[in-house]
Amino acid sequence: MTDWPTTKAKRVLAALLRSGWQIRRQTGSHKILVKQGCPEYVFAFHEGVEIGPIMLKKIGKHTGLKPEDL
Repeated sequence: MTDWPTTKAKRVLAALLRSGWQIRRQTGSHKILVKQGCPEYVFAFHEGVEIGPIMLKKIGKHTGLKPEDL
């Protein structure tokens, strides 16, 4: 079992932006996020899409996002 809830992509993106990530550029639904000291991260979800716990865990692994940040 995982601690991650199913969450809308809009909410995940907002949490990433609050935690210091910035959108460098965007092509369609692909947003290239940057944060000092971290490699770029491609966030490729539409705002209304539900992101499941397994994918959220992967996003957290790459970006440092935690369930309580949502």
